[in-house]
Amino acid sequence: MTTPAPSAPDHSLARRLRLGDAITIGLGSMIGAGVFAAFGPAAAAAGAGLLVGLLIAGFIAFCNATSSAQLAAQYPTSGGTYVYGRERLGEWPGFLAGWSFVVGKTASSAAMAITFATYAVPAPWVKPVALLAVVLLTLVNSLGVTRTAGLTRVLVVIALVALAVAVAIGFARTSPAAAAPGVPVSAYGVLQSAGFLFFAFAGYARIATLGEEVVDPERTIPRAITSALAIVLVVYTIVALAALHAIGPAGLAVAPAPLGAVAATSGAAWPGAVVRIGAAAASLGALLAMIAGIGRTSLAMARNHDLPGWLAAVHPRFRVPYRAELVVGLVVCVLVAVSDLRGAIGFSSFGVLLYYLVANASARTQGAAHRRYWRWLAVAGAVGCVVLVATLPPASIAAGLVVLAVGVGYRVVRVRVTARGAR
Repeated sequence: MTTPAPSAPDHSLARRLRLGDAITIGLGSMIGAGVFAAFGPAAAAAGAGLLVGLLIAGFIAFCNATSSAQLAAQYPTSGGTYVYGRERLGEWPGFLAGWSFVVGKTASSAAMAITFATYAVPAPWVKPVALLAVVLLTLVNSLGVTRTAGLTRVLVVIALVALAVAVAIGFARTSPAAAAPGVPVSAYGVLQSAGFLFFAFAGYARIATLGEEVVDPERTIPRAITSALAIVLVVYTIVALAALHAIGPAGLAVAPAPLGAVAATSGAAWPGAVVRIGAAAASLGALLAMIAGIGRTSLAMARNHDLPGWLAAVHPRFRVPYRAELVVGLVVCVLVAVSDLRGAIGFSSFGVLLYYLVANASARTQGAAHRRYWRWLAVAGAVGCVVLVATLPPASIAAGLVVLAVGVGYRVVRVRVTARGAR
């Protein structure tokens, strides 16, 4: 009798996420990023034009979401636009999308960790607590995607309760500072605010990057993406109106914790405590989902050797890309130690906008059999991404170009080494 050969390790992920889970992960990715981090820099750029910037960011996000949804239905696997770009446009566009996502969302993760700690603890403890949060959530992600979805659901509920308290106070109270004028409204400032606020909408990409773990992905992913985005757009608009009513654009621009400042207009201590708890929970939810999404994109890139192949390992029990997630957690810890919130948001927006530029270009090439939305939405989304990149702070653009060049250099060397080895 012959002994059967040992089977190859299974590098596939398990389909465990249903529609509610997918929507929850999308909500958790967006709510923490937008409400508790991006409104401050956006108000500093646009002043009273903040709401116009929010609408522009929301429209471009909608265009990108429709492109991502129909691409995810055709290619329901891990990796998101990295995979779509490779399949529709070629290896280089796919690589640029994947690299931009990984570095951009790694910066986003650092921003969320800092935001969490800013609301949760006094200033001297912000960096140590942010580092601890990254370590703990990386471990949670490594234990399986259902645990990620379950914890995200709890965090989203806590965040929504806190937002309801902040909105009620914001519409009921007005501080004397609310009448102070913000920066003069300009077209450039409004567009720059849209670039910052786009950072707040980008969480729906997490649903697409988890495509290999979604049940019935052809139906579930498009429904989850559009549902999560619609819910968040309504929430953002209501919160923005309440915050502007309570403390005005000038107050938003200078407040390190904008909704905490809104709660303070009540004159009582408990609303501030509720908002701090909710902000901390929302930021943790965003961080949790981001680490999961970066890990899945890194997994897809490692499978094609666009990142080191050992990152493609899937844990035999928990069915997650545990090596990729542990490396992501380590890099985020480094960024938390050396970066500030505003710089991380601007750099993240650069990477994520390039990612969606490739998504829109990919969606435009899809045929009628896979088309769910008008082609002009993909064109509008691509143009919007380019415009918003151009209006980001020069330092963010410069840092993004440097990191992009590093990625291109890495892939050029890798392709040449592979070609020599094949001779």
